[in-house]
Amino acid sequence: MSELTKLLNDAEPAHLRRKFLLQIGAVAIASCLPQSWVWAADAQKQSRRIVSIGGGLTEIIYALGASNELVGVDTTSLYPEAATRLPSVGYARTLSSEGILALAPNHVLATEDAGPPAVLRQINAAGVPVSVLAANDRFEGVLERITRIGALIERPTQASQLVEKLKADWLKVREPILVRKTPAPRVLFVLSHSPSQIMVGGKGSSAEAMMHYVGAQNAVQGFNGFKPLTPESVIAAQPDVVLFTDQGLEVVGGIDGALKLPGLAQTPAGQKRRIASLEAMFMLGFGPRLPQAVAALDNVLLKAMNG
Repeated sequence: MSELTKLLNDAEPAHLRRKFLLQIGAVAIASCLPQSWVWAADAQKQSRRIVSIGGGLTEIIYALGASNELVGVDTTSLYPEAATRLPSVGYARTLSSEGILALAPNHVLATEDAGPPAVLRQINAAGVPVSVLAANDRFEGVLERITRIGALIERPTQASQLVEKLKADWLKVREPILVRKTPAPRVLFVLSHSPSQIMVGGKGSSAEAMMHYVGAQNAVQGFNGFKPLTPESVIAAQPDVVLFTDQGLEVVGGIDGALKLPGLAQTPAGQKRRIASLEAMFMLGFGPRLPQAVAALDNVLLKAMNG
């Protein structure tokens, strides 16, 4: 059980006063909303109103045919394009209870990365159920989340059908990769939110999982998750290919800008301009498009190695 899930399950009677105050504030907010909007107190009498926090979860809800039940999403919910037209509750890690409660949801679905934890506790204390789903950035984790969401929103049949389709798609994508005889390229994943915030992905990261699925090696080891890029670590990694998200590559100024990052020009990848990228949520969202994302990553790495 994650720390966040434990915190949500450990609500104490001492929080009753906070719960009362939050409900009073929520009622005040709801009084300003159109009459067709409902508050969670009447949730069982009304249609389901979901706030989804996590792009992968939002994609699953759409894939299960329940998009009409969504009333809000976070800023990572970029696919399908229709999700971007829904009210936004902000970035998944910096949520506010007021912004979410203003949408009068009767269920919040979130990943373990969502927070701060205190905000999710506040929402739960206000009478809105919060379901936190395990991250588990692996194919098996995607199947588990689909099944769990299918149960939560009462679409188990659709969830089972989607799981079986994904399993079939996964086999088609993975079989040619598994039998390929070419040497595994060494790939360095660079995550760049801004020119001043450049990170590289180490062991256990979602980026490393994607590398392994396409038969590539993570060029950096010795640490878990992400850490700041340094010229020494980049040169020592000696990557054959440097992988960015599309958004990150744009932040650093494209391929020419990437080659100016500390140490990168001194690597085999830099010397041969082997820079590849994919859209961030497509590559790292671990949603229903995972088989397609693996196929796309395999193609861009092969292209970089052969280009």
